[in-house]
Amino acid sequence: MSAARAQMAAVTRGSAREIVLINRTRKTAEAVATDMRYGTPLGPKVDIVDGDYNALEGAGIVLITAGVNEKTGGATDRNDPQGRLRLLDKNAEIYRDVVPKIVRAEPNAVLLVVTDPPDPLADVARETCPGAAVLSAGTYLDSQRFRVHLGKYFGVDSAHVEAQVIGDHGTSQVFLWSSARVGGVPVTALLKRRGERLGDLRRKLERDVRYANITIIEGHDASQYGIGIVSACISEMVLNDERAVIPIGSYQKKFGVTLSLPSIVGRAGVIEVLEPEMSDEEREGLWNSADTLNKALDHVRKETRAKVATRD
Repeated sequence: MSAARAQMAAVTRGSAREIVLINRTRKTAEAVATDMRYGTPLGPKVDIVDGDYNALEGAGIVLITAGVNEKTGGATDRNDPQGRLRLLDKNAEIYRDVVPKIVRAEPNAVLLVVTDPPDPLADVARETCPGAAVLSAGTYLDSQRFRVHLGKYFGVDSAHVEAQVIGDHGTSQVFLWSSARVGGVPVTALLKRRGERLGDLRRKLERDVRYANITIIEGHDASQYGIGIVSACISEMVLNDERAVIPIGSYQKKFGVTLSLPSIVGRAGVIEVLEPEMSDEEREGLWNSADTLNKALDHVRKETRAKVATRD
């Protein structure tokens, strides 16, 4: 995702009083910051600046969007079980370079990993800089996609749909159908009234949500706007200490990796995880999601050790 999309969403929403844009090419950061600055008189009060890593001093949250995207990294095949995990090796290298520079500049900032795949990259960031507060954008966007598709199916405003996706922001993500509701009414009950079966809706909708990024890429090169808005919202939750409850990725000791569960988000990042009630199938799916992430993380750790040994 382009950092500029998240920044633009933050500017239009008034997410922060000051926004700093950093790019590996300073001229690019300066150009984008200047372009956006010209529109600021028409929106909420915000200062937009470009800078190097030292400019992050005092930041409450840092959104990390650096890395290879799905199209460039070849993660656009719906039949590939790896999905976004195909980008992990390359982006892990980038994170090991970038994250220490961020933490040195502002050790107290919450780090929000947006780059795909965000969950294992959050673990890479956490292991590279122990003690840093690290979040993954996780399945917050997937949950919005779930709500939008359910709203469209039932002909209602998606703002009145309660539905969550948990686990991995990837092919092993888990849809919580057992708790999905429209205006407080269970989706299963609505389908029963219509004489329709959950399985029919589930197969199509899950595929649409799980591969929404690829559908977007096929028409527009990259999935950027939805994640930009979601990232801005998470930033507000942290900066304003909102104590909002959303599905977001953080390290889960029980599962041994970063994955998404409903969590209270505030100034310190994730304050508390609220593990929801799940059906047996959903719980099994969550453990499968954790297993998939653990295997991907183990692989990238072995690759790193091998490269270090070769250099030595």
